[in-house]
Amino acid sequence: MKKLLIIGASILQLPAIKKAKEMGLYVAVLDFNPNAVGIPYADEYFNASTMDENAVLNVAKEFQPDGIMTLATDMPMRGVAKVSNTLGLHSISYETAVKATDKYDMIKAFEEHNVPAPWFYLVKNIEELSQLKDKITYPCIMKPTDNAGSHGVVKINSFEELIEKYEYSHSCSRRGNVIVEEYLDGEEVSVEVMVVDGKVNILQITDKLTTGAPYFVEMGHSQPSRLDLNIQNQIKDVAERACKAIGINKGPAHVEMKVTSQYGPKMIELGARMGGDNITTHLVPLSTGIDMVECTIKIALGETVDVIPTLNCGSAIRYFEAPFGEIKSIEGVEEALKIEGVKQISFTKNIGEKSTPIHCSNDRIGFVIAQAESAKESITICEEAMKTIKIEIE
Repeated sequence: MKKLLIIGASILQLPAIKKAKEMGLYVAVLDFNPNAVGIPYADEYFNASTMDENAVLNVAKEFQPDGIMTLATDMPMRGVAKVSNTLGLHSISYETAVKATDKYDMIKAFEEHNVPAPWFYLVKNIEELSQLKDKITYPCIMKPTDNAGSHGVVKINSFEELIEKYEYSHSCSRRGNVIVEEYLDGEEVSVEVMVVDGKVNILQITDKLTTGAPYFVEMGHSQPSRLDLNIQNQIKDVAERACKAIGINKGPAHVEMKVTSQYGPKMIELGARMGGDNITTHLVPLSTGIDMVECTIKIALGETVDVIPTLNCGSAIRYFEAPFGEIKSIEGVEEALKIEGVKQISFTKNIGEKSTPIHCSNDRIGFVIAQAESAKESITICEEAMKTIKIEIE
C-alpha cells in the first residue's frame, strides 16, 4: 500500500484526504491543530506547523511517504518541495516553491521572462514607503508579499492613504514585507492548470466576482468563462508563460490575472497548487469531469494522469452577503437543496457567530454551488437558492 503525507488537515485539505482514502492509500496528515477537521479521516496524525519546513521534513523522514502534497494553500508548498527534493519524491523544486509563495520573487520572475504583469515596488519599512512618493501613480494596490485569501490587500488612491493603510498590509505579512504595484482595471479571471511532464494543460478559465475596492474579496466564480474566445486564447498564453517563468514542471497551478482594456491579460499572481474557494475541488469536476484532486495525488506519487475532459457543463459558486451582526437563524436550506442543479450549500459561520464586514475570505459566512448546461444558468440557480434561504441577523 502506497503512503501519502498531506500537509494540513483543515477543511481545505479534506477533499484530498477523502480522495486518497478512496484510492486505497495509507494517509498521514500534519497540522498544528490537534482538532483539525481532517484528522479523523486519516490513518495517522503528526502534530507540527505546516509552515515549519524542518518540522515537515522530520515528519516525512519518520513517515517515509511515497508522495507528499497540499491543497489550496500556498506556504506549505515550501515544506512539500523541501521534502520532495530531499527524499527524491515528486514535486516542484524548492526554488520554484519560493517564487510561487513570495509575491516579490514571483513578479520579478514575470518581469525577467517578459510575462505581462504590473509595475511594482518592494517595501520593507515605512521609510522606504515614504521614498516612493514621487514614483507611484494612483490608484495602486498594496499587499503583503507572503499571504493569501485577500489578507492585507487594499486599493490605494493617494500617497496619504498609502501611508495610512501601510500598517494594515504590513500586519498581514509574515516577514514584514509589502509590495506596492499597479492597479489593473478589468475583468478578473483565474486559470486552472495541471502541468504533466512539463506540459502546461489549461483545464478551465474561471470568471470571478469580487467585492471590488478596496479589499477585492472573491464572492463568486463560474465556469467556463464567458469572455470572447480571442481573449480566452490570450489568457491561456499568459497563464502558460507564467507557469514556465516560475518553473512549475509538474502538478497543479492556480493562475490569477485581469483582462485590461488597454494591454489585454496581465498577471496578478499564481499558486503552485490547486485553487481554493471550491474552484478546483468542485467547479472544475462539475464543468469538465476532470478530478483535479485525484490528478494532484497521482502526480505526487509519480503516477500517470489523464486530463482529458469528459463533460462540457457550466458550474458556479456564490457566497452569501449578510447584514452585520449575530446570526440568529438560518432557514430554507432543505428547500433550496431541492432546486435542480444545486450541488452543495455550506455555511462557514454558525448560529451565534458574528457576520462582519468582508475584508478577507474568512469573513464570508457560506456559499451555494450549482451545475447546469452553462455558466449563466449555474449562476441563476445559485442566486435562486440564496433567495430561498433566510438568514436572520440581530
